[in-house]
Amino acid sequence: MNNKTVMVPFVDLTLQHQPIQTQLQQAIQGVTERGDFVLGQALKEFEAAFAAASGVEYGVGVASGTDAIALGLQACHIGSGDEVILPVNTFVATLIGVIRAGAKPIFVDCDPQTALIDLEAAARAVTPQTKAILPVHLYGQMVSPRQLLDFADTFKVLIFEDAAQAHLAEREGYRAGSVGTAAAFSFYPSKNLGAFGDGGMLLTRNPDVAQKMLRLRNYGAAQKYIHVEEGTNSRLDTIQAAVLHEKLPYLPQWNRDRLNAAQQYDIELAPLASSGIIPIQNHSGEGHVYHLYVIRVDDSCAVQRQQLQEQLAQVGIQTGVHYPIPCHLQPAFTHLGYQVGDFPNAEMLAKQILSLPMYPGLSHSQVQQVVSAIASTLSAEQQKVLCI
Repeated sequence: MNNKTVMVPFVDLTLQHQPIQTQLQQAIQGVTERGDFVLGQALKEFEAAFAAASGVEYGVGVASGTDAIALGLQACHIGSGDEVILPVNTFVATLIGVIRAGAKPIFVDCDPQTALIDLEAAARAVTPQTKAILPVHLYGQMVSPRQLLDFADTFKVLIFEDAAQAHLAEREGYRAGSVGTAAAFSFYPSKNLGAFGDGGMLLTRNPDVAQKMLRLRNYGAAQKYIHVEEGTNSRLDTIQAAVLHEKLPYLPQWNRDRLNAAQQYDIELAPLASSGIIPIQNHSGEGHVYHLYVIRVDDSCAVQRQQLQEQLAQVGIQTGVHYPIPCHLQPAFTHLGYQVGDFPNAEMLAKQILSLPMYPGLSHSQVQQVVSAIASTLSAEQQKVLCI
């Protein structure tokens, strides 16, 4: 950023951590005193607690959200020769997880209003080799569970949820992670429930999937030194699990704080819709947990996205873009054979979307400050046009 003082940070984790600093330190100290740093007591406790909070029976902690996808798909017996349908509008980890599982990724476009997977496009992408659909609950909003279950029933495919941004999100009576056969979560520090480093988890109701996942994360071992399949080393550290377990009871309130901030953004930004500032739509009501609050800087807007972002930075407001390049146009994946124009909605969003500050503790005045800065930028640009 060009400015020296950040007035409204994009994320401020201290607001979560400072009030519970003593509890967090005690949780870490408990692990150090027990010395069970790998596959320890706190991990088992957190796995059970997070699974229960999400409405499923089993949780298996792993080293990252990417591993939760890659190993989770393998645990669901998806691999070579299988096609997995996924949205092109997602973080690249979703794609990498499919590829690492040995499956073939089949991209589909997104709904331009919600940025979520277009299930009609997904239906057209089904082939005899389609084994699973991998919906991404993007920005904290779930893909419709009822539509997903209808899709799975119609095409006889497995649902594997990417819920990395949707901890305890709800829609249509389901919680994220409870819709499909399995689901992957990330505990990257900035997530709604974040660790003090990397971490992830697979959730499932299926005991066989859970048992296979337990083996895959630990060198494929059914018991010590008995390796029944090719696994890897991907275990959620016990210290990270202890931190996450301590934070979990606060997550519902943190999610409500995010929702409250998002609702205020909606109100404050409404007058700017006619000027081309359009929030991504919420079709989940209070079940949206707003990992990110994302607007579109529409083509009708007097300023372009980059110009708006730069002007906000000048007055100390940090923003982000999630994501600037769709997966099919990333240089590493040209071998998949997709081209510019294949997914017009995702390509349009990549040019228009802007993520505004969002975190528990974001104040009413800070939201007003962000929206006021956007309005001032638009007004200044419109005045320039009038003077020409």
